[in-house]
Amino acid sequence: MTKAVTVRSALIWLGLAIALGAPTIAAAFSPLLAWRDGTYVAASFAGILALCILFLQPLLMADKVPGLKGRHLHPRLGGLLVILVIIHVGALWLTSPPDVIDALLFTSPTPFSAWGVVAMWATFAAALIVFFRRKMGLRWAPARRVHLALTTLVVAGTVVHAWLIEGLMEPITKAILSGLVVLAAIYGFARVARR
Repeated sequence: MTKAVTVRSALIWLGLAIALGAPTIAAAFSPLLAWRDGTYVAASFAGILALCILFLQPLLMADKVPGLKGRHLHPRLGGLLVILVIIHVGALWLTSPPDVIDALLFTSPTPFSAWGVVAMWATFAAALIVFFRRKMGLRWAPARRVHLALTTLVVAGTVVHAWLIEGLMEPITKAILSGLVVLAAIYGFARVARR
């Protein structure tokens, strides 16, 4: 490995650490933590980590994270994303079941709820397409197109959901991470389209 490649890899990892670490650490120091119980905090951080995974997923598919077998890690992180969404919604359910029911029925007065629910169902559907593609008799190319369409909904819904919430995330780092998620998704989708 040449020195240039080593420096490039180190810079990529540093950039990833800052992009993912800054919003997470900023949320950990949020003054709102003083008024929230542990269940709500768990729900919030599950959502933050899910947003971080959305940034990584297209980069892994494009094998742009040095030292990782991105295409092998991508489905595993997809599974983790599903688990984080379940934790996020489940913990919010424990905090306030009526609010979650209103969100799931699209009757919540808060606009961020609808975006979150759309992103949640799209996440589940995207995972199901991948895990049960063979059992459903779907060929890889059409299944991939459906998966990409669903992940477009996931990215759009999640970013708008996160942006509209005034929660633990600090606004500047949240805006930067949200922008990176969108840019990474556009990059990943463009690469797939070129193939």
